[in-house]
Amino acid sequence: MPNYRMAIVLRVMACLLAGALAVSSEATLQSQASQDEQTLWNLEQTYWHYAQDNDLPAYLGLWHEDFLGWPQSSAAPVRKDHITDWITSQTIKGRALKHVEFKPASIQIKGDVAVVYYWIRFEWLDKAGNGETFSGRIAHTWFKDGKDWRIIGGMSMPEPQK
Repeated sequence: MPNYRMAIVLRVMACLLAGALAVSSEATLQSQASQDEQTLWNLEQTYWHYAQDNDLPAYLGLWHEDFLGWPQSSAAPVRKDHITDWITSQTIKGRALKHVEFKPASIQIKGDVAVVYYWIRFEWLDKAGNGETFSGRIAHTWFKDGKDWRIIGGMSMPEPQK
């Protein structure tokens, strides 16, 4: 009889230990997901800082070599070698990107892939301060390549006027 009780006690302890490890693992996974979410939102804001500063080399560093996306400014999907066209098409006219407003919408992370959605509003202004306002929706797919996140896909569209 004592062996039977000992076996039950050991089984109960094993179950409690397994449950504690499962809770601990889940907390660790949630903490990592939360950390990745914050990293990605920060990278999206960095994206706009680079665009506003016209820092094209740093901006290009955010993109994966295999990027394919469809920016609102393009009639067809583009690869990484054309991802700065929307910036240079304006800066060549002497315009500068100003007054960026960034509003997160949603994010989902599954392993090394994340999809990020947000609203954006900015202006392209000439030297006299005149220009156009763009309000739109942005979708970026990020891929974790080693320890760094890179944009591997995306799409943008204008926000409908109300």
